[in-house]
Amino acid sequence: MKWQEVRNQYPDQWVLVEALKASSQNNIREILDMSVISEYNNSTDAWKGYKTLHLSNPSRELYIFHTSNEQIEVVEKRFTGIRRRNC
Repeated sequence: MKWQEVRNQYPDQWVLVEALKASSQNNIREILDMSVISEYNNSTDAWKGYKTLHLSNPSRELYIFHTSNEQIEVVEKRFTGIRRRNC
């Protein structure tokens, strides 16, 4: 789906989406095609859904947006710290 389709189908909702097709340019991630995984009435529930899904499959490219936004923009930030794995 395109963002405008998501907005039309889920008005005034928080949505958890997975990027199916995306590209990056100048530290901006453009989501070209997405799939709506869940819809929520509030951001707290949306974040709970995100965390649950991300913990079970961290390789999926997931985002939370509110459909009142006409445009979506994801700014990429490079991680420069040290990552620690739990053993």
